[in-house]
Amino acid sequence: MASLGSEAEREPLLGPGSPGSREWDVIETQEHYKSRWRSIRILYLTMFLSSVGFSIVIMSIWPYLQKIDHTADASFLGWVIASYSLGQMVSSPLFGLWSNYRPRKEPLIVSIFISVAANCLYAYVHVPAAHNKYYMLVARGLVGFGAGNVAVVRSYIAGATSLQERTSAMANTSTCQALGFILGPVFQTCFALIGEEGLTWDTIKLQVNMYTAPVLLGAFLGILNIILILFLLREHRVDDSGRQCKSVNSQEENTDELQIPEGSIDQVAVVATNILFFVVLLIFAIFETILTPLTMDMYAWTQKQAVLYDGIILAVFGVEAVLVFMGVKLLSKKIGERAILLGGLMVVWVGFFILLPWGHQFPKVQWQDLHNSSIPNTTFGEIILDLWTSPREDHSEQPVGCPIEQAWCLYTPVIHMAQFLTAAVLIGTGYPACSVMSYTLYSKVLGPKPQGIYMGWLSTSGSAARILGPVFISHVYTYLGPRWAFSLVCGIVVLTILLMGAVYRRLIAFSVRYGWVQE
Repeated sequence: MASLGSEAEREPLLGPGSPGSREWDVIETQEHYKSRWRSIRILYLTMFLSSVGFSIVIMSIWPYLQKIDHTADASFLGWVIASYSLGQMVSSPLFGLWSNYRPRKEPLIVSIFISVAANCLYAYVHVPAAHNKYYMLVARGLVGFGAGNVAVVRSYIAGATSLQERTSAMANTSTCQALGFILGPVFQTCFALIGEEGLTWDTIKLQVNMYTAPVLLGAFLGILNIILILFLLREHRVDDSGRQCKSVNSQEENTDELQIPEGSIDQVAVVATNILFFVVLLIFAIFETILTPLTMDMYAWTQKQAVLYDGIILAVFGVEAVLVFMGVKLLSKKIGERAILLGGLMVVWVGFFILLPWGHQFPKVQWQDLHNSSIPNTTFGEIILDLWTSPREDHSEQPVGCPIEQAWCLYTPVIHMAQFLTAAVLIGTGYPACSVMSYTLYSKVLGPKPQGIYMGWLSTSGSAARILGPVFISHVYTYLGPRWAFSLVCGIVVLTILLMGAVYRRLIAFSVRYGWVQE
């Protein structure tokens, strides 16, 4: 983790005669320099642990839910998974607003403590005599509520870096987030060795098994994170040129430092960037949701094959994202963030366009469903439902292919494997580039003023996309098929590209807009 910020840290902040210095010659002290980057690295870790908290149990939620409450069905599983994003959507603006007026340690520590408590609740949802599924729903919602601190993390990093450092620091933040999503399921797999029974501590009614051990680890890491923030995190704020600013919510900076400059934020650029970020997160949510049902329908994969192969695809997707995050740090210095964001959207459009079915070869049609003749397996939740409710069945005897209940299976050409893999690579390249560039540009548009509430709204946009994306794509895909689904996605991306073109000139840094720093 420590090496992620090394390149940005080596870049000097400000020297004599630098643009925007207003005849000031302010050199950052070595002590302040080390403290600032130590604090940023702690927040890299916070972002990593927040992502791990989401992904470490995602593959085991359904079997644990059925184990503790036999009344839970696949639709309730959807609510449990969505509760994380709902919690984060509600809390992000609240924590962001809090961080604008008080030391940012406060919302960070409180939010992480909520996540720790929620993980402990998750480990005890088996104890109540009834309504256990609702306790799990509350636990996952509270974990998401605690994850609203992503707004505080991005706000802090945006305020503690100069324009020269910003893109690199934001890319490092995204890298840590991506690594958390990748490694979370790996940790879950390791804990599977404990088994369903595991160990029981009767005195405190604690069961340590393959379902509870991951959240207990998450709680322990959260406590360590709180300790690091409490003792090592310091309030730092620099302006776009890199000069230290007197923060409105900090008493730790010297009173003779530069005050935050006045100026109005371009609200058109703010709204446009929130829309751009929403669409970018929507794209990923759509791809992640459609992946399993699409591959089962197109390639006649069994449920076990789909879970295995698509899991590998998502893991490769994550590794690709990390490489892209590292690459855009260098590319942005040559062509700028706006060009990368626009190019990333175009790459994503090409990826979804390639997914459009064509030709005269059709998928294998599933003429009967041995488990349910009226409801097709078209969502990830239903696949996991069937996989875990019948673990001893011979899945080789299951009907495979495109369910006849989906009428489009009879007339929609198959999406060839080469098409699918090419599209996955393109989407896996465009999405992470768009993601990091959108909130990097957003932080620069906002300028050196406290960004907590604005970052909160950005996180809310992303959470809303993760909730609406699966609902949208599942219904369109089930009833109209991949041709309509991907055509509509292409249309959404085209509209987003047009929006990007319309506001392209406005997506500039706050200090550049007012002429304090040269672009």
